[in-house]
Amino acid sequence: MATFFDAISEKQRSFIEAQHVFFVASAPLSAGGHVNVSPKGMDSFRVLGPNRVAYLDLTGSGNETSAHLNENGRITVMFCAFEGPPKIVRLFGTGRVVAQLDSEWVKLSALFPTFTGTRQIMVIEVAQTQDSCGMSVPCYEFREDRDALVNHWQKQGQDKVEEYWGRNAKSIDGMDAFPLKPKTP
Repeated sequence: MATFFDAISEKQRSFIEAQHVFFVASAPLSAGGHVNVSPKGMDSFRVLGPNRVAYLDLTGSGNETSAHLNENGRITVMFCAFEGPPKIVRLFGTGRVVAQLDSEWVKLSALFPTFTGTRQIMVIEVAQTQDSCGMSVPCYEFREDRDALVNHWQKQGQDKVEEYWGRNAKSIDGMDAFPLKPKTP
């Protein structure tokens, strides 16, 4: 049975920080738009407080989450146990994109490892959390993080990374995805 909370508990925080992978879900307001679910890893998630989290977003094939956050802010993050007792923790909230040109970038980026291909940071205000059992989630043993994405961008270099960002400027639904200019207060 699912249990809801108004904030991330210490028990949830410990569970979250022990996970090697998490999933991010977002969607546009349009009923015809694509719902997006993305797997994430690489030590890229941080709990900033009981109602605030952030994750480092690396350059990948698309930029749907950024587009959805720019449009409506809705986001869900899910962690599930692949080892040990079954457990799922979901974080429901609203998020925003912090681009490298934004004033918060230096402070937030210092919380994460440095990777070639780092694109932006997603900051999420958590309105509600949920624990559930996850009894049907299979057991897997963590071996190591994949380094293919980071190695790819290291070989390409920062100029190619930034060139690729142009391909990620729009979502698959044609929404603005990548804020290339700093936000004005």
